Amino acid sequence: MDATAPAASLEPLTEDFSSVLCVVAHPDDIEYGTAAAVARWTAAGVTVTYFLLTRGEAGIDTMSPAEAGPVREAEERASAAVVGVDEVDFGDHRDGMVEYGLTLRRDIAREIRRRRPELVITGDYGTRFEGWLNQADHRAVGLACADAVADAGNRWIFPELVDEGFEPWHVGLLAFTGTMTPTHYVDVSDHVDVAVASLEAHTAYNSALPDTFPKPDQLVPMILEEGAKKVGAHGVSHALVLDVVNRRG
Repeated sequence: MDATAPAASLEPLTEDFSSVLCVVAHPDDIEYGTAAAVARWTAAGVTVTYFLLTRGEAGIDTMSPAEAGPVREAEERASAAVVGVDEVDFGDHRDGMVEYGLTLRRDIAREIRRRRPELVITGDYGTRFEGWLNQADHRAVGLACADAVADAGNRWIFPELVDEGFEPWHVGLLAFTGTMTPTHYVDVSDHVDVAVASLEAHTAYNSALPDTFPKPDQLVPMILEEGAKKVGAHGVSHALVLDVVNRRG
């Protein structure tokens, strides 16, 4: 058996949705691959919005959180614009100290009810993320998002959201990136360059990384090429792989 062959065939994601919400912990989380799919979807007329639970204020060692937070927020907005996203919202959780719990679930459920997406994308909440040790904020946000998708559809969970004017919303598809057990893929072979440009928009963050850390034009293609290897389909050179949960019933 060829050790490089995909363990199981992945299905192409059926892109019959018109709205997507990306929920992540930090500025730049979306840009490590997911932005390529976002570019594909916005080019096709899909509405994509971002919700980040922190401003990434603890992410630059040479810059205090008070200074870094506004810088990283601005860089995320610029990065989103590169791939056609102009609605970017932020929570008020502390970078590096995001805690799974009711407050986090409620904040995400509120955003789901407000945006009313057909597809919600978040990061995998396992201990491994694409083979690497998964960061604490990523785990908390991914798990809370999985639960908040259910919370958003139940008016008796967080009834205060109804009082705020946010009626329940049922999400049809939930997808996890960085998963060790993908089920589907998005062919992003034609959107690699714009995804690289999206990550390059994080100028201050990238400049503070060690010189040995791969540059965006190396890292993004590498991630998406690894995704394509898992797909193993002819003609797919770069792919975003996802673990997709169909909640349409």
